[in-house]
Amino acid sequence: MPKAWVKERKREYYYRKAKEEKFRSRAAYKLLQAVEKHKFIKPSYVVVDLGATPGGWTQASRRIVGSSGFVLGVDLKPMAPIDLPNVRTVVGDVTDSQITQNIKEFLPRSADVVISDVSPNISGIWELDHARQIDLARQSLRIAAAVLRQGGNFFVKVFQGDTLNDFVKEVKQQFSFVKLIKPKASRAKSSELYILGMDFRRLK
Repeated sequence: MPKAWVKERKREYYYRKAKEEKFRSRAAYKLLQAVEKHKFIKPSYVVVDLGATPGGWTQASRRIVGSSGFVLGVDLKPMAPIDLPNVRTVVGDVTDSQITQNIKEFLPRSADVVISDVSPNISGIWELDHARQIDLARQSLRIAAAVLRQGGNFFVKVFQGDTLNDFVKEVKQQFSFVKLIKPKASRAKSSELYILGMDFRRLK
């Protein structure tokens, strides 16, 4: 069976599944699969979703935390509202030095989890795209360190490349458990990976 055919079927499967379950993007299943295995988002948690548009991860997070939790979606672009009382969205740039203060003003308390699916505009020049992605992941880590409670969790998209290991070391400085994850819903050929950091320890 040709690999291209299998890959296309997989892509169609998650696309159709998202439509059926009313998720705004197939990316919701990447988060749901990772959470199912590692339990880093739980009912009643406060979640910050960076790079939230179009809202698939925000929807998935809300499904997990339930009516007693809270989800804040943050993106450069305005996101269509999710009409639930414990979901808010805010326009913001993860590279802006003021973003952490803006996020804190929306949160009911310190976040239990920060998730980030932030991506650069893809240029097609691999070294450049990798460097930009790691920079955005690093900005996401900066935000996580500012808004997470002690013992909180972090889940961030990265691309494979030369500086990935250095960034993993940075995450390990602040989280007791760190793991690279490739959810089944990610395309096999994609260089996209996710870093999970659990049990946040604030640097002294």
